Order: sequence, then C-alpha cells, then structure tokens
Amino acid sequence: MWRLPGRVALRRVGSAVEACSRAEAAAETPARAMERAVVRCVPSEPKLSLSFALADGSHKNMQRDQSEPLGRALSRIATNALKGHAKVAAAKKNRKTRAHAAAACEPVVKLYYREEAVAEDVLNVDAWQDGAVLQIGDVKYKVERNPPAFTELQLPRYIMAGFPVCPKLSLEFGDSASSVFRWYKEVRPGAAEPGDGGLASSSRSLPSSAWTETGVDERVYTPCNADIGLRLKLRCTPGNGQRFGPSRELESVCPVEAGPGTCTFDHRHLYTKKVTEDAFIRTVSYNILADTYAQTEFSRTVLYPYCAPYALELDYRQNLIQKELTGYNADLICLQEVDRAVFSDSLVPALEAFGLEGVFRIKQHEGLATFYRKSKFTLLSQHDISFQEALESDPLHRELLEKLALNPLAQEKVLQRSSVLQISVLQSTKDSSKKICVANTHLYWHPKGGYIRLIQMAVALVHIRHVSCDLYPGIPVIFCGDFNSTPSTGMYHFVINGSITEDHEDWASNGEEERCNMSLTHLSRLKSACGEPAYTNYVGGFHGCLDYIFIDLNAFEVEQVIPLPSHEEVTTHQALPSVSHPSDHIALVCDLKWK
Repeated sequence: MWRLPGRVALRRVGSAVEACSRAEAAAETPARAMERAVVRCVPSEPKLSLSFALADGSHKNMQRDQSEPLGRALSRIATNALKGHAKVAAAKKNRKTRAHAAAACEPVVKLYYREEAVAEDVLNVDAWQDGAVLQIGDVKYKVERNPPAFTELQLPRYIMAGFPVCPKLSLEFGDSASSVFRWYKEVRPGAAEPGDGGLASSSRSLPSSAWTETGVDERVYTPCNADIGLRLKLRCTPGNGQRFGPSRELESVCPVEAGPGTCTFDHRHLYTKKVTEDAFIRTVSYNILADTYAQTEFSRTVLYPYCAPYALELDYRQNLIQKELTGYNADLICLQEVDRAVFSDSLVPALEAFGLEGVFRIKQHEGLATFYRKSKFTLLSQHDISFQEALESDPLHRELLEKLALNPLAQEKVLQRSSVLQISVLQSTKDSSKKICVANTHLYWHPKGGYIRLIQMAVALVHIRHVSCDLYPGIPVIFCGDFNSTPSTGMYHFVINGSITEDHEDWASNGEEERCNMSLTHLSRLKSACGEPAYTNYVGGFHGCLDYIFIDLNAFEVEQVIPLPSHEEVTTHQALPSVSHPSDHIALVCDLKWK
C-alpha cells in the first residue's frame, strides 16, 4: 500500500511522474484508453476540486478539504457512484431486476499510485498525484492534477461579417499560445449534411443543429458573407506547451449579421498591413467614446441625434473598435474614455490575440488604457497619478500649488477635477538599453476650462520629467492623449514652446473671477508627430483638433503619418459617430523611428 514518503522523495517521485505524464500527453490521441479525473489543487486555497464522469453519463464536481484523509473523499465518491447506478436501476421496469441491479452495483472505489493502493489516511493534498489512477467499479480514471484549464470562455454577443471574432478567455496552468482552437459554423438549413469534418451539436436548446468546420484553427475568426445567418461554434483545448487540458465548446448566441460595408478606417489599413520593423514604433492615440457617455438620452437626442441608435450600442461599436485597432498593427496604443468592462471584456481579448498587452487606469466612470506589442516591449514600471492628488500631496508640485492658491476659487475648480495621467515605462525586448516613457491622458473637457487644462498639463510635464530624468535618466517620451485643446490654445502653446506667460488669455478662460495668472515653463522638447490636422473630433456642433501624439525631438523622428479619413468619409453620415465609425474622435496613427 502506498503511503506518503518523505517530502524530498515525494518531490522526486512527483517530478518523475509529471515528466512521464507530459510525455504521454504529447503522444495522446483523441481515443483515450482511460477516462479522465481532473484535480485542481493550489496551495493558496483550502479545498481541492475533483471532476469526473460516472458510467451513467453524469458529471461530478466535488470540493474536498486538502487536509481531509483520502478515505473520506473515496467514501463520498462511492456514495455518488451508487446513486448514479440506482438511477439506472430505477429506470428498469421489472422490480426484481431493479433490486438485483441495485445490489450488484455497489462500486469499489480505490486510488492507485504507481500501481499501489494509496492508504486512506493520506491527506487529499498528497494523495491526488498527477498520474494516479482512480478506480470506480470497473471504470478507471487517469488523474490529471492541475492540467491547463479555461477559467473563463466567452464569445461576443454581436457578431458581424468581416469583423474579427475575439473570444474572451482566461487560463489557469496554461497559455493561449499553446492552446488549440477550432472554429465551426452551422450547416445552413436545407444544406447537405456535413462530411467527416462535421461536428454534432452538443446544445440541448438546438438539438437539430449540425456543424461543419470552417478550416480556421486560430484564436480569432473573421466571418465572411457566406456565414451571415449562421451561428458559430468554437472548440478550445487549453495547453501549456507540455500537455493539454479538457476541451470546451462554446456556441454563439446569435447568428452572424451583415456588416456596415466600408468603414472610415478601411482605407487607412492599407498603410498598416504589416507590423513595423524593430527600428520603428507604430503609435496610436484614440478616444474611443466611453459607453457610459454614448448610451444616454442626452447623447441620443442632443449630442449625436444624427447617429442611428443601434450604432451607439456598445455591442455594435465594439466590433468596429476591435477591427479598427487590430488593423493598425500598432506597437503602442493609447486609448482614452475606456470603460472598465470594455477594457477587460473586449479590448484585452482582441488585442492580446494580435500580440499586444495592456494596462488600465480608472478615472471615475471610465479611464485610460495603454497597450504595447509584447514582441517589442516589456513593461518595466507604472507611474500613474491623479492630477488632483499629485497637486495636493506631491512636493514636486508645491510651487505650482502655491501659485494656484492665490485664487481660492480657481484652486477649488482645479482640485474638483478627476483627470488622471497614465505613465508606463517600457523596455525594448531587442535592446535593453532602449527604454520609453509612454504617457497617456485625457484633460478636462469643458470649453471654458482652458486654465484648468494648463494646470493639468503643467503637473503632467513635471511628473513625466521626474520619471524620464530622475527615475530613468535620459529615456525619451511619447505623450498621447485627448487634450481637449486646439492648436490655438494656451495648453498647446505651452507644450510646443516650453513656456506660457502670465498674461495669456486662457488664464481667464472662465471669467475674471477665476483668473489665475502665472508664468510656466518646462524643459521637455516636444512636437506633435501628426502635425495639426483640421480636426480629430467631428460632431454636429463642433469640429477641431483636440488629440495629439507629442514626441521627444531628441529621440524620435516621424517616418510616416497614416492619413486621416477624407472629409467625405467623415461626413457620409453627417458627423461622428456613425454606422461606419465607432467614436466621435478619429484615431491618430504614425510610425516613429529611433534616432
């Protein structure tokens, strides 16, 4: 009988068994010689889980204390198995047969490790080893401890032809790159039965559905027009490069719908078909319009009355945003007005599938997101701040706060604002000496808030310089955002020229009561990489340039600026957003080159 060996010996045995198990998994075929019993056991949790299928077809998922003796767990399994057999017996019509079957079905339940029965006083945490064999009656199960597994798997609710379908997924003990994906679509009613590649539906709600392979074995699938009206199915097998876990299947709730036709960004994608070479950094800055603002009565009736109501719905806009962003093949993407759920449920799955990783900073109802290409960069550190908190508590801004305090009303207005600055320090994966300070922000929006934006920008530039000069001496800066300032404003003048005088008109942008004259300077040498477009925001009552990608003149030069959509494209549906454009802003896209 197998009992718990010394800890060192157990580790050696565990390593040997795991190596053997991995080798078996690599050579595994779909036809299994033994059923599978999946055990999930992690040190940080008091219980382990055990999942297996009984002979009657029922699935059992058990939670047991890790410190419990094995005998109790086996006794519980025996009870469950007996109930399963009793159900089968109860279905028989003859009482004698039923009684005989029930008596004959009391199963023997044992756990074996290295062909020896495991002693029942061994604790669960030590008993359920990878490669052990669980026997329930005549059925044997191979124990797989902590195999790769999906903890979350979800398809988007709204799927359109021509737009990439990016499943949301989370894995445990595995990674998406080592996992296997296979896409299927419904066989159209009346069409011929699928051939050998077809897959019978496991859906109880639609038992008559039949499925056929699409031929796509990648994480992302882009439906074509021939798929319109059909539902999709995804079969996923989680892996970690050494073995595979249990497969899962997922069906789309709704069939594929027709797309909107040509979008404003389709022509732009002709310039961004490939990822740039290592010497370049394709950078995107984009206010994607938060759902919390788009889905209000005020937005539908006053701000965007010209936009079809369905085109303001999040499910619809997410399809367009995902396609637009993935089509840019960017290395850096700085986004503003990002809902927390949109970041986690839509942007992360979509952009991760195309090689990008992201970080998020909440503001109040929405926030900022910065994504970077994992093959080019690693994230070294984050230095996010709230302008209000930094101004009040960080000694770096003491002098600025003292100047602002001379007008208490202006100070109060500035400190009421919830705007934030997101800073990510990235390091090149190809050359560790190359680092970048990537800043991302969304300044206060009100048309009369010019002096507030000046103060916010002053805080931002001091903090950026602290990171790029004090914490990481000499690293260059890329500063993206929606600055809510046209090129004629004091904020833009301050950034580009390095100073602003105390008599600038923007210090009284909200009237004499809030005037807070002061002179400001900064030492960064910045320029607008995309110049000064006629507009980056185009709504019914306003159009102008509010968004910029400011770059360090000492470190970068602009290789190309991706042309913005034509005025005709922008105004096809009067203004933005529209059925062919998901936001009221237009993305800025440029290729930067290291000097």
